[in-house]
Amino acid sequence: MKDRIIRLVKQFMSFGIVGAINTILGLVIYWGMVGVGIHYLIANTVGFVITVAISYVLNNIFTFRKKDEPVEWFVKKLLKVYASYFMTGIVLNSVLLWMWNDVVGINKNISPILNLFISIPVNFVLNKKWAYKDRV
Repeated sequence: MKDRIIRLVKQFMSFGIVGAINTILGLVIYWGMVGVGIHYLIANTVGFVITVAISYVLNNIFTFRKKDEPVEWFVKKLLKVYASYFMTGIVLNSVLLWMWNDVVGINKNISPILNLFISIPVNFVLNKKWAYKDRV
């Protein structure tokens, strides 16, 4: 039981480091696009597509790694990862961005940071329990 908890903590920390890298990159993309006048939902989508691919590669290497897997596994897993990130990166984040920006009136540059407190834990659970469930 203790080993399982330690493994879970290590996975969550690794997931967090990968997430921090992607969050910074995603925010740079988002802020850059919003800064040149692109709608915040389009900026969110572009950042999502780019950062999910990077997250997939990094999490396969550092967080949920398993040796000697066939190419088919990577393709199947990539589709699952995009699906789980779609739920948090597009659906949840877009709804929250709309709520923060258009309903509550929070600044468009601050609202994606608020989303992190909700989307990161949800994303970790989706990845661990569904996308990478055969690795944990």
